[in-house]
Amino acid sequence: MSNLKASEMRVVDRVLEMESGFVLNFSDRTIAEFFLDELNIDFNDPSFAVNGTSKAKRLRTFLQGVDKATAARTLRELLKCRAKIYRDSGRTDELPNADGMLLEVIGRLEGRDVGHGVAPPPAASPIPVESLKSELIALHNLEPHPRGYAFEKFLIGLFRAYGLQPNSPFRLVGEQIDGSFKFEGEFYLLEAKWHSPKTPAADLRNFHGKVTEKAAWARGLFISNSGFTEDGLQSFGRAKAIVCMDGLDLWTMLDKRIPLPEVLDRKLRHAAERGEVFCSVRDLFQIQS
Repeated sequence: MSNLKASEMRVVDRVLEMESGFVLNFSDRTIAEFFLDELNIDFNDPSFAVNGTSKAKRLRTFLQGVDKATAARTLRELLKCRAKIYRDSGRTDELPNADGMLLEVIGRLEGRDVGHGVAPPPAASPIPVESLKSELIALHNLEPHPRGYAFEKFLIGLFRAYGLQPNSPFRLVGEQIDGSFKFEGEFYLLEAKWHSPKTPAADLRNFHGKVTEKAAWARGLFISNSGFTEDGLQSFGRAKAIVCMDGLDLWTMLDKRIPLPEVLDRKLRHAAERGEVFCSVRDLFQIQS
């Protein structure tokens, strides 16, 4: 069983607009077709109607009764439907953090619980998002030299909040790595820069060289607050061992409450499918300005 918590089911209800017995804009026919086509599941199975026959009550019963993987897969597909509904209709989304809210639930179902091995944070705020946002804003008021170290510290705290087992900066002969973390069983080296100019191809190549010289399985994440030059990204090329984030990615992720593991997952998938080391969080999650 998925064992969705009451607080998580309230998130599902709110994001999928289920308070009145409906599920998004599905009719009885289209929701049955959706479950059959996308999930190969009979939504009209009587076992899903034991707590009521409305679409919302059937879906709640279904989500509570199936295994975690099936519940997560179902919520991912429904989240895609929600995004398409708002995109096609041009409606203003009255719940702009919907993706982040539901992706936190999906992350737990998929085994991406945060804070493993430590006391659980308060249920109302599993990740200190507002504190992280304030810390990120405060970095702008620092002088360049202390700001660089503070930026690294902020990132280590960010990774720790999402249970990614970060290591602090370390030095090797002739070079410095800004840190490392573990994601989905893989180890990533981290490069962090806060410079006024955008990061050029030379810096990307330098970091890529550090990563590929370590081990065949090593990967890297390059975070540049000011972003990357278009010429630099094009010159750097495709199909590399690193992916990139910029300052707007960090802010959008926190502001929309999108879990960091979900951001990394989508960036890695995009890099694997398109060979592009950078795609903005706004584009990956189709967030409107």
